[in-house]
Amino acid sequence: PVEATDDAFWDQFWADTATSVQDVFALVPAAEIRAVREESPSNLATLCYKAVEKLVQGAESGCHTEKERQIVLNCCRLLTRILPYIFEDPDWRGFFWSTVPGAGRGGGDEDDENARPLAESLLLAVTDLLFCPDFTVQSHRRSTVDTAEDIHSIDSCEYIWEAGVGFAHSPQPNYIHDLNRTELLKLLLTCFSEAMYLPPSSDSSNTNPWVQFFCSTENRHALPLFTSLLNVVCAYDPVGYGIPYNHLLFSDYREPLVEEAAQVLIVTLDYDSSTSSSPTVDGTTTGTAMDDVDPPGPDNLFVNYLSRIHREEDFQFILKGVARLLSNPLVQTYLPNSAKKIQFHQELLVLFWKLCDFNKKFLFFVLKSSDVLDILVPILYFLNDARADQSRVGLMHIGVFILLLLSGERNFGVRLNKPYSVRVPMDIPVFTGTHADLLIVVFHKIITSGHQRLQPLFDCLLTIVVNVSPYLKSLSMVAANKLLHLLEAFSTTWFLFSAVQNHHLVFFLLEVFNNIIQYQFDGNSNLVYAVIRKRNVFHQLANLPTDSQSIQKGLQRKKKTPEPISRTNSQDGVSMEGSRPAAPAEPGTLKTSLVATPGIDKLTEKSQVSEDGTMRSLEPEASQLSPEGNPPAALSDGEPWSGEASHSRRDRRRLSSASSSGQWTPTPDWVMSWKSKLPLQTIMRLLQVLVPQVEKICIDKGLTDESEILKFLQHGTLVGLLPVPHPILIRKYQANSGTAMWFRTYMWGVIYLRNVDPPIWYDTDVKLFEIQRV
Repeated sequence: PVEATDDAFWDQFWADTATSVQDVFALVPAAEIRAVREESPSNLATLCYKAVEKLVQGAESGCHTEKERQIVLNCCRLLTRILPYIFEDPDWRGFFWSTVPGAGRGGGDEDDENARPLAESLLLAVTDLLFCPDFTVQSHRRSTVDTAEDIHSIDSCEYIWEAGVGFAHSPQPNYIHDLNRTELLKLLLTCFSEAMYLPPSSDSSNTNPWVQFFCSTENRHALPLFTSLLNVVCAYDPVGYGIPYNHLLFSDYREPLVEEAAQVLIVTLDYDSSTSSSPTVDGTTTGTAMDDVDPPGPDNLFVNYLSRIHREEDFQFILKGVARLLSNPLVQTYLPNSAKKIQFHQELLVLFWKLCDFNKKFLFFVLKSSDVLDILVPILYFLNDARADQSRVGLMHIGVFILLLLSGERNFGVRLNKPYSVRVPMDIPVFTGTHADLLIVVFHKIITSGHQRLQPLFDCLLTIVVNVSPYLKSLSMVAANKLLHLLEAFSTTWFLFSAVQNHHLVFFLLEVFNNIIQYQFDGNSNLVYAVIRKRNVFHQLANLPTDSQSIQKGLQRKKKTPEPISRTNSQDGVSMEGSRPAAPAEPGTLKTSLVATPGIDKLTEKSQVSEDGTMRSLEPEASQLSPEGNPPAALSDGEPWSGEASHSRRDRRRLSSASSSGQWTPTPDWVMSWKSKLPLQTIMRLLQVLVPQVEKICIDKGLTDESEILKFLQHGTLVGLLPVPHPILIRKYQANSGTAMWFRTYMWGVIYLRNVDPPIWYDTDVKLFEIQRV
């Protein structure tokens, strides 16, 4: 053991010449940190305590000299290196939350009771240092050193890092300040990463003490810090001041800061909104009655501030910024390398999700303008691009979650009718049409040519299409054929009989057709024509056999015939210009595991749209049904969602592959139970009326030409011939602890994989997810 008072020994760790964070990682190998932790714990404790003390002193003095700044940065790098090894050992995890004996902040003579836990001193010092004039922010005083600003009297709100939300003045960019901020933010992120060393649990009271303290009223810089992080991210323009290829001439020191800021921001916003309304009544909270004195609500100030943004110009600034950054990889494909290609789109998607989830005004602002399409197109691009890549399954999920959240609002469906003219290079069939066509074509591509692990997302993808379907004014022929191709594939007997929840997909698709026919018949002659051409699919569904022998035969058929879902339509030949097919993961790519996502029934609640466009929730009514009971007419999409729909992802995979080995077998009763509820009446009536008329035209005019038939269908009407329109049902996303946990594992997985220089968490024993090589 080395005495804490032996300054000559300890100072060599930080007082030496300039190093970089990479040097510190090279000079302090993992094996040595672990050896010190096991063999001389008191030395490791002293080192941490001393490093924090130096940061506190730096924050107190305001870092006026170059030497002080060097010491602060070195301590910062050292702690970033050591902290993960403290978190990975359960015996050490409480260390930072203890006070160091005899180390009262007043120099040892005051009571230890007043001493702060080490973690709190560390976080407060870092926040002070992030607003330290001439170190991380521009000094406002043009003055000599002796009248330098007192760090305690400055109002950090005047030192917000970038113009944007709540702050109009954009400070002069300063390369050194950006680098220093980046290092301090790296340390903050490392402090927060204790979450990586705890296994995933659905217990949402599992709050991160570091984040909790950092986002509490104890942090006097909470507001300016939140604003600085948000503004730095949303104001960033990677194009290089509007001049293509400019980034090749000089380095962009802003980008590392923006990435770090985005990561710190999403971690501080990791908050389970489903449980925040009030403590649970059934006593599942671990606290006692005394703890619930505080009114529940976001005591996390970052969540609080985010939820209170309300000015239109702030919303505009945020939306424009996020859309600009998400579209950056698409710009790349036009003029290769013209702009700097950003890599932090996953963090941006999490941030956008948090904004919509915590701030409903922002969500409505997004949907009110057609700027929502500037978010939609990049998301569809990422989904299409990542569909064959096993290592990007998390990106697929978050993209789909965002679209599910947006699709719960009528405005989103209406916006999709805007013509799609910008041609983003994607390997999808060429079509002329709207953003709705783009969405359907991309979803079809994901379902038919994505990899196996995307199957749990099929429900979600089709739910989004159902949600927007009542508002789609005119689908293109390409999109109409894609929808019918999906129905054809999902209604084959082997698919319907091979897993317990497969028939739900058919119910979703039928609901799409019903919505369009009932509410948008006039503009949708392409879809009506496609339905007439593929009418045998509907007749087969209506006449689906339910006896045991046919069920067995249906299951056998799978072995003989290739999967119909991978069949390409003849018109798929032409792809968008400049498109590259979805690349599978490079061999050796690391990926992190994810917890299972809740089933669609847990993710959404049903709402019915009334005549005046308002929605009312239908959930209670539906959940009282027994699985055998007949649902009210409005809910006839498949049997009421009973527990079987919410099999975890692993069960689902097992069911669909291993059903033949007898874990689950379809029975005639089971087939009857849902076949009787197939909503086929509207389509059958349509076919009954239109097929004879179309056949007559063909015979009379000897037609083989589609355009005449389409013209006839455009002017046709079914008023009074169809059943009474069913009420529009929307399945709106609802917050729940399952998705909160999913977001936590996904977000930390992204942060783990993205921080490679220096590799902060590599080779440490993380518990929140597993790291796998593809």
